[in-house]
Amino acid sequence: IHFEGPFISPCRKGAHSEELLRDPDPADVRKLIDAARGHATMVTLATELPGGLDSVRLLAEHGVIAAIGHTDATYEQTVEAIDAGATVATHLFNAMPPLGHREPGPIAALLEDERVTVELINDGTHLHPAALELAFRHAGADRVAFITDAMDAAGFGDGRYMLGPLEVEVADGVARLVEGGSIAGSTLTLDRAFKRAVTIDRLPVEDAVAALSVNPAKLLGRYD
Repeated sequence: IHFEGPFISPCRKGAHSEELLRDPDPADVRKLIDAARGHATMVTLATELPGGLDSVRLLAEHGVIAAIGHTDATYEQTVEAIDAGATVATHLFNAMPPLGHREPGPIAALLEDERVTVELINDGTHLHPAALELAFRHAGADRVAFITDAMDAAGFGDGRYMLGPLEVEVADGVARLVEGGSIAGSTLTLDRAFKRAVTIDRLPVEDAVAALSVNPAKLLGRYD
C-alpha cells in the first residue's frame, strides 16, 4: 500500500480534498502503519509540515519508504528530509514548487542526492520531454522509476468519473477535476509509458526497462 496523503500540503494538494488533509503527526502516522497490518510500503509526506521530519524517521525505523511529494518544501528543507531518511520523490516535478535559479526548491535536492529514487509520470501531459531528459541525465537511469499515477478511468476512455468525493472529466485521455481543472492523476498504463519512452523520448531500451522493473524492485526490496 502506498499512502499518498493525507499528510500533504494544502498548497500542493492536486486532486485531494483539502478538508481531509492534516499535518504528519508521528502518532497519526504510526496509527496508519499499524492499521495496514504490515502492508504499508510507502507514505508520501509534505515533510516541511509540523511533525514531518519525525514522521520520516518513524517510517524509516519501521521499514516503510518515506516519499517526498505534494510538498511546498524549500531546497534546504528537502535536504533535511532526505538526511532524515526520505528516499523517494513522488512524481517528480508534479505537485511541488518548480525549479528556480534562486530558490531551487525540492526538485534540485531530489535530483542531486544518490539516495533518492525519482518517480516520473511519462504520459506526455504531466511532463515535457525536456523535463524527462533532465531527470534521466541528472539522476541517472538507475534512479528513475516510471509510475502511472492512474485513476479508475485508466483503460475505460473519456467521460465523467469520481476520484473519491471529487468529480473528474477525462477528455482525450487527460483527467482533470471538473471543479478547478487540476490534473487528477492519469489514465496512463505502463506499457504506454514504455512505448513513449522508447519511440518519442528516444531513451535506450535498457533504461526504459530498468525504470519499469529493476529500479522499482530494488526500491521495494523485491529484487529477488
